[in-house]
Amino acid sequence: MEPDREYHIGIARDEIPELVLLPGDPDRARKIAEDYFDHPAEIAKRREYWSFKGKWKGVPIGVCSTGIGCPSAAIALEELVKVGCKTFIRVGTSGAINHDVNTGDIVIFTGSVRDEGTSRQYVPIEFPAIAHPDVVRALDTAAKIRNIPYHVGIGHSKDAFYSEHPAYVAEPETMRQKWGTMRTAGVLATEMESAALFVIGHLRGVRVGCACVVVGENVDKEAKIIGKPPLDNLVTVALDALVSLNSPKLDVTEP
Repeated sequence: MEPDREYHIGIARDEIPELVLLPGDPDRARKIAEDYFDHPAEIAKRREYWSFKGKWKGVPIGVCSTGIGCPSAAIALEELVKVGCKTFIRVGTSGAINHDVNTGDIVIFTGSVRDEGTSRQYVPIEFPAIAHPDVVRALDTAAKIRNIPYHVGIGHSKDAFYSEHPAYVAEPETMRQKWGTMRTAGVLATEMESAALFVIGHLRGVRVGCACVVVGENVDKEAKIIGKPPLDNLVTVALDALVSLNSPKLDVTEP
């Protein structure tokens, strides 16, 4: 490996723009670049990390997949910060916890319940996992302009995908009670990366946000997950948000 490239993501300083989308799925990173970027170009492909660059509304944007879960997402963020990236938006999928959140809706996270292990390696559990307020505002504005169904609030991060189904764990009633508690507390949706990204972003002094499209409802039952996530609203909202974060005076009011 070339010495100036980061060990896992394979990117060198200044090869990727400062504004970056973070999908989990490597193929989703490719699809975002090919379907949305002007002049897309591959940067690197190593392990679960596939990265591209291009432009959206004339602004340089990067995209790098993180793989599934907080451990691999933490590595991606740490190494992207090292090569000069400053602002990140996770674009992922989630399962609805709140009954008012429906399949296809976008959930913009203001923070996340730290029900995972990676962030505990960085700071004690009492420390909050909070999205950067600039990114939350930018996502909120972009979603409002595009007039799509969306929610803003607290999310939930976990380590085990199938543990959200009570029938899959050793203590199903305890798990049902857990999801009931989350619902009562107003937690909107669950996914597997945002808590670690928020914590590390704060520690490294960069802006991190998260927007997810809901692909399954009723986490306390074995909800059917839709086969192909409706990504267009999610990706365009996140791209518009990154453009506004690059230059707050730039007009991004046109979808």
